[in-house]
Amino acid sequence: MIKDNQSSLNRLHVVLDAIVTACSYLLAWYIVIGSGWAQQLGKRTLEAEFYFATLVIIVPGYLILYSFFNLYTPKRVLGRRNEFGKIFKANTIGLLIFGLVLYLGRKEPHLFNFSQRLVVYFYVINIAMIAAERNAIRIVLRSMRSKGYNQKHILLVGYSSAAEGFVDRVNANPEWGYQIRGILDDNKERGCEYGGVKIIGNIDDLDYILEQNSLDEIAITLSLGDYEKLRHIVALCEKSGVHTKFIPDYGNIIPTVPYMEDLQGLPVIHIRHVPLNNMFNAAVKRTVDIFGSLVGIILFSPIMILVAIAIKLTSPGPVIYCQERVGLHNRPFKMYKFRSMTVQDPGKEKSRWTTPGDSRVTPIGKLIRKTSIDETPQFFNILFGDMSLVGPRPERPFFVEKFKEEIPRYMIKHQVRPGLTGWAQVNGYRGDTSIIKRIEHDLYYIENWTLGFDFKIMFLTVFKGFINKNAY
Repeated sequence: MIKDNQSSLNRLHVVLDAIVTACSYLLAWYIVIGSGWAQQLGKRTLEAEFYFATLVIIVPGYLILYSFFNLYTPKRVLGRRNEFGKIFKANTIGLLIFGLVLYLGRKEPHLFNFSQRLVVYFYVINIAMIAAERNAIRIVLRSMRSKGYNQKHILLVGYSSAAEGFVDRVNANPEWGYQIRGILDDNKERGCEYGGVKIIGNIDDLDYILEQNSLDEIAITLSLGDYEKLRHIVALCEKSGVHTKFIPDYGNIIPTVPYMEDLQGLPVIHIRHVPLNNMFNAAVKRTVDIFGSLVGIILFSPIMILVAIAIKLTSPGPVIYCQERVGLHNRPFKMYKFRSMTVQDPGKEKSRWTTPGDSRVTPIGKLIRKTSIDETPQFFNILFGDMSLVGPRPERPFFVEKFKEEIPRYMIKHQVRPGLTGWAQVNGYRGDTSIIKRIEHDLYYIENWTLGFDFKIMFLTVFKGFINKNAY
């Protein structure tokens, strides 16, 4: 059975990780000490026996770290990128512990003379070799599963969009090794099929099928209308002891990955996970915004002074144009821009887009709009807390009211501060482009925010975000 195979595979993983970790350490020792490099640098070294003896602590310690970071979960669950991230984190924690032990024990002769260069080399080599080992195992498993070995036999209970989604993904990834035996459903005729998987009976047949003890997993994929059967189905599966998982059919209601919260034992599903709702994340982002806005003001101040003079000399009216936009939590704020148009009636302006060849745009305005220089006063909006360096671009109240009725999930963008630049903008969705595509990119940013993602967007903005081909 697959349970026994998985147990054997986990034991193999532990053994291979132990061997690779030991080899990484010995290779680092040879490079730094065994080759005579340390002596050439005039460094004092310990006896080889002492370094080898530390393997008794290092190998079990790293195996515990790998276990702590869930590196012995099935490959079907753990993606390659996620696995590498866990390897990196585990080894980084190991490096910090190693360094802490050497620091605290610096009064001991053996620890004082322990090669720090060896520790760093071991860190780098071990990450590379463990990752290579894990990828080799992954390749072998995929090859075996695609040929029919190490298969996991699974039955779906309930026909729904969740069942279809599961079948589609299994068919697209044969290396996962899932063998779907069929679907039980009360509303579909026996013999009907989807993606090569047939309806083999109704839900009442589940008890008989479980008695055959030929399944590795049950996946409950009931449609929303059949959820009253869920308690009975779970009870049957629990009685048989077969591993059971629940794939909810809420794809059309909750279109993104939900966030689960434990409220003193009560599971609470948040329809949308917004990392910036976390106070620590919000504080970090705000700190970066304050520092970044100050740097931006200093760097762009010569350009802003020249633009202000050019606007004042070529067109009557104020230099800075304040336009009402909708920001965090649907609150309006005044967004600053260099005025790029002739002074016009506020009542007419607030509901009009800028069009190609728009006569309202001044000659200086065309240049600063095309190069996004007209947006630089927004560094002050960022400093004052109305905006962020990165986030969804804010819109005027008239268009917010219009779009929230026409575009599903449009208002979610206001759960974070609007930005000077954003994920939609660096992907080309600026000016006269698809509002729907823009919202899709904004939602992706909101749900997948990290500080690294912000820096990536700012980096891309430098190279392809300033020149706006859709600016008129």
